[in-house]
Amino acid sequence: MTTRSARRIRRSLRATGAGVAALLALSGCSSESSGDAGSSSKPSGTITVFAAASLQESFAKLGKTFEKQHPGTEVTFNFGGSDTLAASITSGAPADVFAAASTRTMRTVTDQDATAGRPRTFVRNRLEIATLPGNPDEIDSLEDLTRPGLKVVLCDRTVPCGAAAQSALRTGGLRLTPVSYEEDVKSALTKVVLKEADAALVYRTDVRAAGDKVEGVEFPEAAEAVNDYPIALLKDAPNPGAAGAFIDLVKSAEGQKVLTAAGFLTP
Repeated sequence: MTTRSARRIRRSLRATGAGVAALLALSGCSSESSGDAGSSSKPSGTITVFAAASLQESFAKLGKTFEKQHPGTEVTFNFGGSDTLAASITSGAPADVFAAASTRTMRTVTDQDATAGRPRTFVRNRLEIATLPGNPDEIDSLEDLTRPGLKVVLCDRTVPCGAAAQSALRTGGLRLTPVSYEEDVKSALTKVVLKEADAALVYRTDVRAAGDKVEGVEFPEAAEAVNDYPIALLKDAPNPGAAGAFIDLVKSAEGQKVLTAAGFLTP
């Protein structure tokens, strides 16, 4: 091989190496740009949150906060009994997020493989006795609810507040026949607000939300009937990106401040 030929081969190899290096550099830049674009994407569009009735006031506030933080988003809510909401989700109702008032109810959804990832407990809640303003019947304990002639309302046994009530009554060794079983905690509380009942077993958060319309009475058996509230992104969420951002807000320090101010307990 001549000296001139060897030089041409070396120049060709150097050019090829430079070209490969340039392509690798461009590839790296492209990869970094894609990563940056993904991390900088902002929540947008509408999300639908199915949430336990007891979360109504707190989640309504957090929904407004979320929309303010992320212009162009809208949070719609479906509040109700957790069991009813879970049944709707497993029947195919379109939703992005589910926040239940008990882990048992959430299992109804996870057992159907309807969540994306494992649900996380974000708050806890305990029961109180809601009485008429001024507590005219002088109800001071869970046992007082068993007095003859007292009209007491409970949540249905199938919903979390009803299951918690039954647990508290078992702890106290008490039997209680209510004048009605209600489909969710808000319905039970409304019976007292409208003076259709003398008392109801509801969550402390609902007593606080009702303000001076009712009076709350704490009782020790409630400590044995505390409910964990799990939240989860749903597997078929129409807007998973924004839904995940809403869940992050709920679990954040800002979200926890709103929830604890409403009377919820930290997990």
